[in-house]
Amino acid sequence: MKSSFWRRFCRNKGAVFGLIVLMLVGLFTALGPLIVHNTAWDMVGMPFAHPGAEPGLPLGTDTMGRDIFAGIVAGARVSLLIGVVSTVVSLLIGVSIGAIAGYFGGWVDATLMRFTELFQAVPSFALAIVLVAIFEPSVGSIVSAIAVVSWPPVARLVRSEFLTLRQRDFVAAAQLAGQSTPRIILTQILPNAASPIVVMASLMVATAILLESSLSFLGLGDPNQMSWGYMVGSARTVLRQAWWMAVFPGMAILLTVLALNLVGEGLNDGLNARADGRGK
Repeated sequence: MKSSFWRRFCRNKGAVFGLIVLMLVGLFTALGPLIVHNTAWDMVGMPFAHPGAEPGLPLGTDTMGRDIFAGIVAGARVSLLIGVVSTVVSLLIGVSIGAIAGYFGGWVDATLMRFTELFQAVPSFALAIVLVAIFEPSVGSIVSAIAVVSWPPVARLVRSEFLTLRQRDFVAAAQLAGQSTPRIILTQILPNAASPIVVMASLMVATAILLESSLSFLGLGDPNQMSWGYMVGSARTVLRQAWWMAVFPGMAILLTVLALNLVGEGLNDGLNARADGRGK
């Protein structure tokens, strides 16, 4: 099973590239403090120093003489943390609501889906801005806001999977065996619906990173944490004078989000047995 998954995954060259990039980003994030001797907030050089103009500052400095490279390292930890944690929270909410709606159906399904549509009626980015502004910008409020706007598509996906799977023979056999409803949901149906959820989760991390970057760009990021979006936002008024302030953190966002999307496509191929047929 594992060998067939990796065979299908590795057949997608873009997914392999994305996985390598993600591994490098993870390694870079973990080893960053050992490589960078400055903190993201230290003023270590002259303002607007070009990349490589001063020793120990390979990516130059910003308007206050802070190390751009140190900022990217610190921003990687913050962006990835927010992306992963908000996705986990979104999955917990979305999977729970979608599983209950899809398994029970009827008025339970109708009620939960109307509740889901209530959140989908408001543009997600606008809702995230309002939530962060209400609760004051912080890592916790950003994670909560992203989770609140991200769970409805998960709920709809899980509901559709459960509506199909609950009609299968193995569910009827579990019911006849006297298994409880929570056990049937958690041990019988949910594992069979895991593949599309895993694929969606990888894409949700990428979306969460973009949302966090957008909020930080608008000045709604945590003022005590350096992030890629904050770095790009702080450079928007000096793009002609110091292009590197926006280009390097922007490239970090681009590569990470692209890698996550490519890995998502690879997971879809790896978890989909029909991918073997396409490759033959």
